[in-house]
Amino acid sequence: MTISYNWLSEYLPQSIEPEKLEKILTSIGLEVETLEPYETVKGGLKGLIIGEVISCEKHPDADKLSLTKVNIGGGEPLQIVCGAPNVGIGQKVVVATVGTTIFPTTGEPLTMKNAKIRGVESQGMICAEDEIGIGNSHAGILILPNEAGVGTPAADYFKPYQDWIYEIGLTPNRMDAMSHLGVAKDVTAWLNHHTKKGLSVKSPLKSANIKPEKTGGIKIEVSVENNEACQRYAGVSISGVTIKESPVWLQNKLKAIGLRPISNVVDITNFILHETGQPLHAFDAAKISGKKIIVKNLPNDTAFITLDGKERRLKAEDLMICDGLGNGLCMAGVFGGFTSGVSATTTDIFLESAWFHPVSTRKTSVAHGLRTDAATRFEKGVDISNTALVLKRAAQLITEICGGHISSEVIDVYPNPKERLHISLKYHYLKKLSGKNYHPDTVRNILESLGFEFLKEGADDFWFAVPYSKPDITLPADIVEEIMRIDGYDNVEIPQSILVAPSADELNTAESWREKISSYLTGAGFAEILTNSITNSAYYSETEMAEAVKMMNNLSVELDVLRPSMLETGLEIIAHNLNRRNNQLQFFEFGKTYHSTEVGMYRENTHCCLYITGQQQAKSWNNTAAETDFYYLKGMVQNLFGVMQIEPDAANPFSENEQEGLRFMVGQTSVATIVKINEKKLQKFGIKQPVFFADLNWDALLLMLTQQKISYTEISKFPGVERDLAIVVDQTVTYAQIEKATKNAKAAKLKSIQLFDIFESEKLGNGKKSMAINFTFTDAEKTLTDKEIEGMMQRLIYSYEKEVSAEIRK
Repeated sequence: MTISYNWLSEYLPQSIEPEKLEKILTSIGLEVETLEPYETVKGGLKGLIIGEVISCEKHPDADKLSLTKVNIGGGEPLQIVCGAPNVGIGQKVVVATVGTTIFPTTGEPLTMKNAKIRGVESQGMICAEDEIGIGNSHAGILILPNEAGVGTPAADYFKPYQDWIYEIGLTPNRMDAMSHLGVAKDVTAWLNHHTKKGLSVKSPLKSANIKPEKTGGIKIEVSVENNEACQRYAGVSISGVTIKESPVWLQNKLKAIGLRPISNVVDITNFILHETGQPLHAFDAAKISGKKIIVKNLPNDTAFITLDGKERRLKAEDLMICDGLGNGLCMAGVFGGFTSGVSATTTDIFLESAWFHPVSTRKTSVAHGLRTDAATRFEKGVDISNTALVLKRAAQLITEICGGHISSEVIDVYPNPKERLHISLKYHYLKKLSGKNYHPDTVRNILESLGFEFLKEGADDFWFAVPYSKPDITLPADIVEEIMRIDGYDNVEIPQSILVAPSADELNTAESWREKISSYLTGAGFAEILTNSITNSAYYSETEMAEAVKMMNNLSVELDVLRPSMLETGLEIIAHNLNRRNNQLQFFEFGKTYHSTEVGMYRENTHCCLYITGQQQAKSWNNTAAETDFYYLKGMVQNLFGVMQIEPDAANPFSENEQEGLRFMVGQTSVATIVKINEKKLQKFGIKQPVFFADLNWDALLLMLTQQKISYTEISKFPGVERDLAIVVDQTVTYAQIEKATKNAKAAKLKSIQLFDIFESEKLGNGKKSMAINFTFTDAEKTLTDKEIEGMMQRLIYSYEKEVSAEIRK
């Protein structure tokens, strides 16, 4: 939300410095994100002076240059070399003296210095309008009227508009602060509370009053067919207006908050929108067929051309402003029509002020991708009590600025006036939430300053009527928030001691295991990321999209589906980091994927995912650089299984969706997959280095963890015994098959196995390889004998020969 300091100050009961006002706004919940100066002329013409040319001669060494002397009202006249063809004696001109910085309309700022031009000293510059930023002409120097006073600062003569602009980080619920008057009400409430003065906002609505002329009236009837979507509709006719540029003061105010002036009538509706928060719309009265306005819904798929010249197909729920023939004039509260708006030839207008239902407005706005200022306000709920008052204020301004006269009575269709919400606030509840004892008078003064109406006071409570301008106030807690923000959160008393009962709650299984896994991964050098569950459908294949959950009201083309896979949102983060030369990445994320097989049937799955790319080990004086690889990630996943005390039954290679990888199984359940991302997928994200991805089925793992019984054994005090064995197998045999055969051997005292070498040679035979394996045996009760170890080794050898056709290498 953009707020102009000058504009806001017009409604405040007393002057406040911009920096102090910044602190007040932030303290009352309107956080100021930036405070920047604004100038219609950059630099504000500082240092520039009005001078008079008292002599003008040809430059002795240049035909196109003039040697002038300029009186600037004090001291000796300045000698200035000027190249403009129109310079002459007696002219009043703008002079940039030595040391002055000028800001041209285009180009970089320039600071004046003493200079020699073709051997002649020049003590400044006589300026053209584009050289000082007040215009675009460079045909010659700027010549001022004779009345211009010599020695007058140019800033005083031209009076360029200057302001301070606040960017307020407005929370979505604060519709009441989406205008200068709304912000002024909050600031005035703060002043009332902290200065103890009976101050009030200088509201222009109080003096808004219009009277129609009896002659030349325009009679336009209004009929509202959809009273739910349009609960109040007001309008008035104005005749004899002249469409032209707005006055400078109005243009300056709009430009200061980033709006482009268009024409006087349109500028006034924009001005009123940002003054009061109430959107208005002006129709060319001559283009309203049948001299009637009908507020209704048109049939589905009706064609309508909007103000931007595009044809849009209406939906049945779109509320429309139509003429007497049923033709659409405007999408109610969202966007005007191409044919009914004010143009240069307009002389009579019908001005609309209405209250449109927030839900109806938002549906239309989102469905057609029209995020206008008007729609933004209607969808949050405007002040229905001000509909007619704002209309009168706007009509008054139009007749003052655009000429013409009011040619009809104010039409105000309001069949079912809204009742204000009544809320009770109890003293002990206020104390409980705020932590502060407020005097009843303080509570009443704050709330009445904000527009609440005091109804009654009981033994332990207040009753207040909520103003129409605050649709977000529905609960007693909301009123406590209003009191605290005006009083100031810093003013809540801090007790000398805080009594806290020790909590007996423990983390549930899901939370505790998530914390344990997160701690392990961060200790191993991984950083946690959190990505958006809503992502871009273009990332996914047709197969994946077949079960994807699509957004009905997506905010943009890039965010239109709930992710069916965790990989793509993680690759976005990796690409973002790689583009900033952060090339060594280890990420993990807990998140959900979403699937749907039919309408109304949805499925969420929780995942723990690991992403790695770049170097596992950086180059140093005693180490060579080591690139991360598939086996590093596999080891990390196996370590996580170790932390969870889950031992997969198998690790099976797989190939699907153009990806090859490894899948860990427990029974028939897949608990983790590891893949190296293929080049085609990486190219979508502009990634040019290998990325490895592990996806743990967190739901399945948690179920196993809840059913798991914790057991432990003492560390054996007897030494372990190691044996090595080299076996020759087919090259197609995987280590996973070796592990399976090892388990099937059922060597009771075998503690661990480790593959430590793979050797391939023609001497072994065609298609053969040698695998060297280390075995560790241990017994918790005694030292193992050679005979016992040899027996277990024979069992292992037999199992390898039987299951993988191994030959023992001797």
